[in-house]
Amino acid sequence: MINIEVNGRSVEAQPGEMLLASLRRAGIKVPTLCQLDGLFPTGACRMCVVEVEGQRGLVPSCAFPVSEGLKVQTHSARALRARKTIVELLLANHPDDCLYCVRNENCDLQRLAAELGVRSRRFSGAKSRHTLDTSSPSLIRDPDKCILCGKCVRVCEEIQGVAAIDFIGRGSRTTVGTAFNEGINISSCVYCGQCVRVCPTGALREQSHMKEVADALNHPDLTVVVQHAPSISVTLGEEFGMPPGADVDAAMTTALRLLGFKRVFDTSFSADLTIMEEASELVHRIKNGGRLPMMTSCSPGWIKFVETFYPDFMDNLSTCKSPQQMMGAVIKSYYAEREGIDPAKIFSVSIMPCTAKKFEAGRPEMGRNGLPDIDAVLTTRELARMVRMRGLDLRELAGDTADTPFGERTTAGKLFGGSGGVMEAAIRTAHYLITGKELADLTVESIRGLAGVKEAHLQIAGMDIGVAVVSGLGNARQLLEQIRAGRKDLHFIEVMSCPGGCVAGGGQPVNTDMDAVRTRMQALYRIDSHESRRTSHSNESVQRIYEEFLGQPLGDQSHHLLHTHYVKREVLA
Repeated sequence: MINIEVNGRSVEAQPGEMLLASLRRAGIKVPTLCQLDGLFPTGACRMCVVEVEGQRGLVPSCAFPVSEGLKVQTHSARALRARKTIVELLLANHPDDCLYCVRNENCDLQRLAAELGVRSRRFSGAKSRHTLDTSSPSLIRDPDKCILCGKCVRVCEEIQGVAAIDFIGRGSRTTVGTAFNEGINISSCVYCGQCVRVCPTGALREQSHMKEVADALNHPDLTVVVQHAPSISVTLGEEFGMPPGADVDAAMTTALRLLGFKRVFDTSFSADLTIMEEASELVHRIKNGGRLPMMTSCSPGWIKFVETFYPDFMDNLSTCKSPQQMMGAVIKSYYAEREGIDPAKIFSVSIMPCTAKKFEAGRPEMGRNGLPDIDAVLTTRELARMVRMRGLDLRELAGDTADTPFGERTTAGKLFGGSGGVMEAAIRTAHYLITGKELADLTVESIRGLAGVKEAHLQIAGMDIGVAVVSGLGNARQLLEQIRAGRKDLHFIEVMSCPGGCVAGGGQPVNTDMDAVRTRMQALYRIDSHESRRTSHSNESVQRIYEEFLGQPLGDQSHHLLHTHYVKREVLA
């Protein structure tokens, strides 16, 4: 450790680290707009400038390495004046529509303006005018609100490996856009929404389905049902001031009923259903020489990534629909038949951590008889807005339970919310299907946690089964390249588009750090360790739906309802 002096007091720093990291560890708050943990600093926004003794100008703390004896003033009059000027210049070219903006009261630029005392307009002039891009089924780009921090560009290229957007133009005409500045719908975008999650302003947001849902709830002839994904209950509370990882499942169910939903279902049920199909498919491929490694199909951003960049791997994808789509399919078939409701009169809503789920729900193959499996998708953020519009606060609501038959779940289905959860659930059931016995230790530690790539080799009935868990599409790209180059030791691969899995999805609360993501994941692990039913094949409601309606996993009826196909697209590698 080395010692530096900050604001007149001694602070310990680690050799080779940047000054900003030392300041944060010491609890000293310095604002940033462009900084992203884990990525090389750019120093582009200059909001983190500080005064360092011996330096003629202010230095960006995110890109300034520490050294023994360094003397720093983080909030000198000079540093504060520079930060305030930067904010004032950004506001001079920013729309004055905060009251209408989706990020009102949750905007970094707005917060910094308040903190730095910006109360009058010092700079004015002609503002840039750009076209609102609403072409994507999942995302909206508003370049007028872009402050060129570069976070979206870096996440898309350096973490996701997609590079759908970049800086275009020069000087004062620089913007962030797609190739040839066309609509994002014809770019290589996979709609994962990681750009939205890191955007400090309202320049990027999801396509909202709130109006469609509100209209359906007020329609006298529609039966409006809702499902919520496994990760929602451990993230929604943050929108209401609760700590990360707080499980609000019961209060959320009450809130959904008060919003007017006739039935509240848990997507963890259809996650269990997915495992029954997916584990059966894996066992069938292993025993019958099918295409390996089999790859999961739960993440629609990942599916689009394969279709766009790696179409030669499409036959490796599981044919299973995602839990969202499986739930939608059984709601408009089994549930409709059981309740005597015309499927056309059911409006099926899903609450998802993922903006790409909006794209998935609109895919033409995701439905039957002219009806989509899912009619509308709300993100975690959208649900929070609807709850607040109704005047509700999750902290004050009594708890309730989800409706049968699709409210019963196991903890295996709940684990889907974190990276490795699908794999762990699949291993538990695949072991049972192969051996007829439960796995001795249901917790598979080697595939838990936030590492971008996790691998394990399992011995099942004398077979060596190689599995890999990947989160973040940049990591997926690296693994696919290894397989292209001849790697053959893997049988099953789980891929989640977002780093950390659904707990860090593009529809989750914005600007959360990896500590919050880790806490959410730990909350799922606690649920798994505290409950008794931990395998998907032990879900009695899942067993019942097979007995009464589906027949058996991979049977004709289940294949018709719960499986799909994908379309090969032009490669953009």
